[in-house]
Order: sequence, then C-alpha cells, then structure tokens
Amino acid sequence: MVTADPAQRAGARLRLERVSKSFTREGQSAFAAVRDVSLTVEPGELVTLLGPSGCGKTTTLRVVAGFEQPDEGRVYVGEQDVTDLMVYRRSIGFVFQSYALFPHLTIFDNVAYGLRVRRLPAATIRARVGQVLELVGLPGYERRFPNQLSGGEQQRVAVARAVVVEPQLLLFDEPLSNLDAKLRVQMRAELSRLQRQLAITTVYVTHDQEEAMAISDRIAVMREGVIAQVGTAEELYRTPRSAFVAQFIGRVNLVESRVLGATGGRVAVDLWGASLSVATDDAYAPGQRLFLVLRPESLTLVPESAKATEGEVVVPGVVRSRMYLGEKVEYAVEVAGTLLEALTYDPARRRLFDVGARVGVSCEAASVRALTAESHS
Repeated sequence: MVTADPAQRAGARLRLERVSKSFTREGQSAFAAVRDVSLTVEPGELVTLLGPSGCGKTTTLRVVAGFEQPDEGRVYVGEQDVTDLMVYRRSIGFVFQSYALFPHLTIFDNVAYGLRVRRLPAATIRARVGQVLELVGLPGYERRFPNQLSGGEQQRVAVARAVVVEPQLLLFDEPLSNLDAKLRVQMRAELSRLQRQLAITTVYVTHDQEEAMAISDRIAVMREGVIAQVGTAEELYRTPRSAFVAQFIGRVNLVESRVLGATGGRVAVDLWGASLSVATDDAYAPGQRLFLVLRPESLTLVPESAKATEGEVVVPGVVRSRMYLGEKVEYAVEVAGTLLEALTYDPARRRLFDVGARVGVSCEAASVRALTAESHS
C-alpha cells in the first residue's frame, strides 16, 4: 500500500482564515463568490463543502488548491502559509469532476505522471503505481487506455493519480456527479474507505446531501458565499441553526408558531392550538414568533381518537395523499390548513391510512427543534 512518512501520513491541518474572493462579470459589477470564510480541517479529517450551485463551495476548494488567489484572507497547511504558493508547490492531490485523464496515455502513464514530474526513479514509479492501482481495485489495468474503462473505473484512476504522490491534502470537486445513481452509492463507499485507510486530510465538494452525510466527518453547509453551519451529519440534521440548513439537510416541515412561555432551558410553544414544551439553548420571550422544525419521520399518524401522552401532542388531520415505497410510506397530511409530509417506516408492522382518512397526527417534543424567526430567512 502507498504510504507517506509518519508525519505526512497523519495528515496536515488545513486552516482558512477569513478568505474572500470576488469575480467581475463582463458588463456587471463584481460579485462575491466567497465572503469571509474561516474553516479548520483537522489532520486526517474529511470535511465536505455542501450547498446549492453558486454558493461558493468550488471557489473555496480552488483557493485551497491554488487555482484561485483570494482577495483577502490566508490559507495554511500545517504551520505553513501557502496562500501565495503556486499549485505545484502545494502538496495536494486534486480529483476533478471530469476526471481529467490524459486520453492518449495508458492507465500506468496517467497514474505515473506526477511521479515523473518529481523525477523519481523508474523502479520507484513502477512500484508505487502498482501499489496504488491495487489499492483502488484496478490491478492489471496498466496497459489499458481511459476510453476502454467505465466511468467508475476512470474515477478510480483519477483517485489513484491523486494519491500516488502522497499529498498532504486530497481535494475532490463533485467527483461522482457524472456517474449513475447506483454506481455513485458504490463509489462513495469506496472513496470513504480509501480516505480513511490513507488518513489524508480531505476536502470534498458536493451538492448532494446524502453523499455528504454518508462520507463526511463534518459538513460545512454554504450559502451565498458564506458558511451557514459546520457540524457532523447528525448535528446538522437534529440541531440546524437556520431554516436554510434544516431544509438543505434532509426533508422538513417548517411550522410557524409563537412562544407561550419559557423556563429552565425549555420553551412552551403553540402547535396547532396545543402546547408543547421544547428544549432550547436560546432565550425566548412570551409571544415571540418562531418556527418549528418537524422532520417527516417524527410525525406519526394515529387513529383520530388517540389521546396525547406526556411530552406529546396529537392534533387532527386529513390524509391527502399516500405513496407506498416498500420500506416506507410517504403521506401528505393536512393539519390546520397546512400540508405536511409524514413518513411511516416498516409499513408491514404499522397501520396504514387511506387517502381522505381523518387521523391524529402525533409529535413528540424531543423531535422538535425551535428556530427564531430571524433564522428563517
């Protein structure tokens, strides 16, 4: 297996300090692609930059790589300020969305390219290329050309070329977007395995939330050039700090509410005429407007006559649509004039309700997250 020296194998800390980058479009004023971004990626950690198109995630990655020069801010790898270094002076491996393989070179020569640039001995190159092709599951592919490989195999070659030089940082720019859905799932598992095996500090860019949640140690959700929130997949899903993050990480129902009272780290909120006591880290005042984050799987459909237990509310609703998907059933249920999504898993063991049925919609306080009205924007 390809390895680096012990210090490099442990990975290097990446640190962005207040990085900003603007571009000027012809006939238009400058626009800020990245604004005051600060982020630390710990040694050996995989952090994903996640967000919609145009949010600044790829520009941030290109600043780290040296393809773009920031207007403000600094980039550090370990203790070294690399902001002004050329790309070839930075110890990085970059995997492009398009793979960027040389079509006229064999797989061996594609993978060996970076080693030859570094003028390593031929024997060392042969050994390293063989090791890394074994690592990515392509032994014996040395004499083939890129056009003889599938999309997934080309992606593995691109990864092999990036890691064979034993970089301190590994950067991925939407590397799976050109693959079909089934192969994408397979490849993200392979990339995750490989990154953990090599323990290379990694920054990964994607707009696919499921992909980000599957492979990341932490996720930085970006919006309009800034980082909206950084955390583990569980933290972002369970405790989003804004409606944008709540809506971008998973499916969600956002319900407007108001504060009935607050005491001892809990806030009593109005949920369709019922009072629910929700844990909170924020300070609220009676009457204050807020929004409640209700994930579809936290809403349970029960018979209309069901009564609420402690820490739960049950409110009346009407099933407007039902979609059976095997392992789950997706409902659209109308409550107080609002259409909500609800999920029922393992339907073989659950009571199912028909379209038009009057039901109770149950929600437990432990599943609810409160957001201030300001965080809804």
